Amino acid sequence: MASVYYPRTFQGFLNWKPETRYKYEWNKGKIEKTDKMKQLEFFILKALSRLFVRTKAYKNGGELLTEGDVLTSNEQLRRPDLAYYTESQIIETAKGINQIPAFVIEIISPSDNQNKILEKNQEYFAAGVQVIWLIMPNLKQVHIFTSPKNVQICTDDDICSAKPVLDDFEISVNDLLTVPS
Repeated sequence: MASVYYPRTFQGFLNWKPETRYKYEWNKGKIEKTDKMKQLEFFILKALSRLFVRTKAYKNGGELLTEGDVLTSNEQLRRPDLAYYTESQIIETAKGINQIPAFVIEIISPSDNQNKILEKNQEYFAAGVQVIWLIMPNLKQVHIFTSPKNVQICTDDDICSAKPVLDDFEISVNDLLTVPS
């Protein structure tokens, strides 16, 4: 059986080409392995993408990007399922200047560890993220954080909003999580 190579430094992690079945993040010298977005979640991605293209942010050159690198500190690199970047942030990233998205979306699987999710939330807020959506398809819920202490739990016809980051990015839980027939 072949041994699996895991990098021991952050630079080694950045240059590493792991198997593609998983998504890897760097957290203070440790590699955290999670599942990538699954095909069963593509309908959620589609709903969010279609919603985003109707926003002022999209018309102004912003993008809702999937699983991109977010360097939240000198020791932590995350890859949120979706993150919103303005056009100017995207230009800065092309120059090699780290940018923190103001809005992050994570689609939570039943196997995700609740403590790690909440730790990651704190990390995102410490880095400058303003709004976090935790989408929980199995529970048919969306948890919207606007600070580490302020969370709104949305279900059914509740409206999920990305305010104050995106005033016109709103969708009901039912519209987001109902599988099309």
